[in-house]
Formats: sequence, structure tokens, C-alpha cells
Amino acid sequence: MHLDSPLPVLAVATVAMLLALPMWPGPTQDPATAKPPSSLVPVARTDAWAMAREKEVLRRAREAEPAKIVFVGDSITQGWEDDGSETWEQHFRKLSALNLGVSGDRTEHVLHRLQEAPLTRLSPAHVVLLIGTNNLGHGSSNANETLQGVEKVITVLLDQCKGATVHVLEIFPRGDAINAMRGEVAQINQALRAFVRRYDENEKTPPSRLRLHAIGDLFVEPDGTIRSDVMPDGLHLSAAAYRTWAEALLPEVTK
Repeated sequence: MHLDSPLPVLAVATVAMLLALPMWPGPTQDPATAKPPSSLVPVARTDAWAMAREKEVLRRAREAEPAKIVFVGDSITQGWEDDGSETWEQHFRKLSALNLGVSGDRTEHVLHRLQEAPLTRLSPAHVVLLIGTNNLGHGSSNANETLQGVEKVITVLLDQCKGATVHVLEIFPRGDAINAMRGEVAQINQALRAFVRRYDENEKTPPSRLRLHAIGDLFVEPDGTIRSDVMPDGLHLSAAAYRTWAEALLPEVTK
């Protein structure tokens, strides 16, 4: 190409014209009309196999005697009445504990029941919360949406049970070996730790009403596996695992 060719000049001019064109914004969504994630929208259970249990748990919340400890969660919490029943009878029954766990629950289902039957009348000293694994496991929420749902449940519990310490259990690891969902669970749990720190900083009224427990760590072997005698299906707890849970929690709820 000759040095006096007009092509370089033309190219520069073309680029300048393109840069001068107005940049039209793409479509945006008004935050005021944005649809919240399902993890934050209270909804009743509609699956027939769970509706009877939800009805029973609502009855307990509305009619049971005041309870010192209230457990809120999904099938792992409901399991205190199954594989965890011996440990429950040995330790928690005498502490006036109440089980409000419902198998298959996600954060939105817990929010619905707290809306329908607030826990205020139960006057608990301790609320034990384990929720979130089904939001991920059922694919209804991503990790960020699941985190938002768990934090919303915590906020509602703190508001309804003003005299209680809310014990948040980090979401348990699942699967008999390290897997992608464990990574999501770990990230949610990290954010929950930050949530608790921020709450403590804002409240500035020790002792804190919010405690976080990494009990799930006790179920994992040094190589990252979870034995079948701890979680037979890689998710639900064995009788031995319920004993481990109780041993870790009892010192906190019997003070």
C-alpha cells in the first residue's frame, strides 16, 4: 500500500463516526415491578403427600402449649420423629421442644406457615432453623436466591420470637462425595456467617440473639466423603447423626 493511499484516512473517519453514534440503552426492568424470586414468596404446599403434614404443623403452631425450643425446617427436621425419635425422647421432650419440620419444605413454604401461624404465641427461648437444601435440590432456586430465602426466614423468626435465640444451622452437605451442589451450599453458608456478623454489629446488644452452627461439618470425613451410616442416602440423617446433632446443640439450648 502506498503511503498516500486514502484507505487509512477513510478507516479512521469511519471509526470516529461510529464512536459518535448515540448508545441506545437495552431493555431494562423497573426494580419496583421486578418479580421476586420464588424463595421469597410465601406459598402453601400443594403436593398431596405433604399437605396433611403441613396441616398438622399449622395446628401445632396454633394450639400447642408454649415451648422452650421450636425446631423449624424440612424433612431433616421432621426426621426427629423418625430416625431421630430415640434421641428426641431422651433429650428434647423433657425440654418442652416442638417439631415444626415438614418434608420437602423450601424457604417459601416456611414463610407461608410463619405467615399463617406466627410463632409468637409459643414464646420459645430457642428456635432451631435448618432450611434451604430443597431450594437447591429441587432446582427451584439458585444459590443466591436460596440465600435470600434463608435470610428472610431468619428475619421473620427474629421478629416473631423477640425473646428467643435463633439458632441457624448451616445447610448440611449432601452427597456421599464432593460434588457441585456442595460448592453452592458452602457459598451460602459463608454468606450466612457474614449475615450473622452484620446482625451482631448492628444490634450491639450482647448476648447475640442469632447463632450460627456448622453442625454439618461433623458429618464429613477428612477425604470429603459422608459415610452411609451417617447419611444413608447422602441427604437424610441416620439415628447416629441425630445423636451427633443433639450433642452439638444441647449445650446451647440448655444454658
